[in-house]
Amino acid sequence: MSVRPYRDIYRRKSRQISVGEVKVGGDAPITVQSMTNTLTTDVAATVAQVQAMEAAGVDIVRISCPDEGSTEALAKIIPQISVPVVADIHFHYKRAIEAAEAGAACLRINPGNIGSSERVREVVKAAKDHGCSMRIGVNAGSLERDLLEKYGEPCPEAMVDSALNHIRILEDNDFFEFKISCKASDVFLAVAAYQGLADVCDYPLHIGVTEAGGLRIGTIKSSIGLGALLWAGIGDTLRVSLSADPVEEVKVGFDLLKSLNLRHRGVNVISCPSCARQQFDVIQTVEVLEKRLAHITTPMTLSVIGCVVNGPGEARETDIGFTGGGNGTHQVYVSGLQDHRLKDENIVDHLVELVEAKASEIEAEMEAEKAAGTGRNAAAE
Repeated sequence: MSVRPYRDIYRRKSRQISVGEVKVGGDAPITVQSMTNTLTTDVAATVAQVQAMEAAGVDIVRISCPDEGSTEALAKIIPQISVPVVADIHFHYKRAIEAAEAGAACLRINPGNIGSSERVREVVKAAKDHGCSMRIGVNAGSLERDLLEKYGEPCPEAMVDSALNHIRILEDNDFFEFKISCKASDVFLAVAAYQGLADVCDYPLHIGVTEAGGLRIGTIKSSIGLGALLWAGIGDTLRVSLSADPVEEVKVGFDLLKSLNLRHRGVNVISCPSCARQQFDVIQTVEVLEKRLAHITTPMTLSVIGCVVNGPGEARETDIGFTGGGNGTHQVYVSGLQDHRLKDENIVDHLVELVEAKASEIEAEMEAEKAAGTGRNAAAE
């Protein structure tokens, strides 16, 4: 009996679109998105927030454009940032046209909410004229009245029907450069809706559990929902929706992808929860290390284990390993091999230096592998 390798994830085959210079779908890496929560008309604050997200690695940023002042501000914001912008549009078709003219790379709309077929055609023309893609955004909390009457309540079937109706409108206007989201705050509803949508179309999917909550509970709900979808191969781009700093959304998004070996950015710290066997303060050490290593984007692994029960085994599988030992003297591993011992007082500074040096070494290896088209670089961003 043949057994599927337990680490393999076979991604759903989807067509590929462009959001500015960023590819979404097909064989492109799964992208991480977030959204500004500043007033768009406050150009300086919005630019500063986007730049903070850029530093965290965000691939695409969504900016709400509820009024004409916002689309005017968008034209000033876009030249000051590096990532492509999705203009979030609800109801008023003129905002979509203005956003396309302002330089948005993508328009987030629901074609059925824009108005008459003539208005939809105007938005599609503006998107084509300015090289914009689109995102159809279905949400369980704002389903069309006729679908609620048909199904009685928000359900996966109603959400898929809503998406298909919006898809049909764009296809009838000879427009195919779009991705689709089908979000709900209920994890089961969101996952089932995306599974149903994945079965009936090949458009790229933007996945997320909407209105997931604050940093802790929102991360948990998103991890369950997005983890289930990603493990099943569903999802081409994602947003972790948190009532928190958007930078946290970016961090959690990358951590999700990193955990499933779908994309790697920065240092993956493998650490034990600590217990009475620990030979140094694991929790405090890891907390400081994560902050000190946040600037590193090179994909690599660091194990920090409090004692020799699991430490050597974890160290064999990581780029840098650190295992607690007796009498305040600990073991450092490099590339899985014992390398040298280290005293208590030097732990954080020494490990940061080792990781930075190893990151430079890995970057050089990746450049060589990139030229050959093989190796670690294939799984990195």
